[in-house]
Amino acid sequence: MSTPPPKSAVVLVSGGMDSAVVLALAREQGFTTYALSVDYGQRHASELQASDRVAHALGARAHKTVHVDLRSIGGSALTDDIDGPDTGGAGIPVTYVPARNTIMLSVALGWAEVLGACDIHCGVNAVDYSGYPDCRPEFIAAFEQLANLATKAAVEGARMRVHAPLIAMSKADIVREGIRLGVDFAATVSCYNADDEGRACAHCDACRLRADGFSAAGIPDPTRYR
Repeated sequence: MSTPPPKSAVVLVSGGMDSAVVLALAREQGFTTYALSVDYGQRHASELQASDRVAHALGARAHKTVHVDLRSIGGSALTDDIDGPDTGGAGIPVTYVPARNTIMLSVALGWAEVLGACDIHCGVNAVDYSGYPDCRPEFIAAFEQLANLATKAAVEGARMRVHAPLIAMSKADIVREGIRLGVDFAATVSCYNADDEGRACAHCDACRLRADGFSAAGIPDPTRYR
């Protein structure tokens, strides 16, 4: 790959609505974006197809999918044969994937260092979300600190920055921001139980949060339901 432009960023793109908005925001801010998706053994693999659509539609210079086998350790309804809840409940739900965001950000950090990029963007959200501990501002701040201790680039003076621009936004705010940026939400997949065509179940926590966001924003929901 050729040397990236000076203002380059790796953007984690899952195929869902939040990461699509983050990719569009990074582009608006003048970054040349490198989209990174992680095939971690998730049951809803149609999101990876969506990530490719989103990356191309929003002008990523490159889109890479890295394979990390989290299904081999299990522990989540997204990677193991565990029934997921239809709607949110008390406590951290079984859809939490152990260490997922830590691993994804670590892969993004590695690619950023190889590219010579100092910025990583991710779509974690601490307002309208499922209660995952690795979506909190404290986690993002701690990972940025780690990134600046762990990399050759940072030791040699290139400070690494981790951006989580949606972290304090409601789902409705994210929908409005995406519409402003021209994001095609119909191309995204958020459902934990999406079928092979990316059609949503309308019952899981992710579907509930997504539908509530469009409703609160007063914008028609373009989600395809089966």
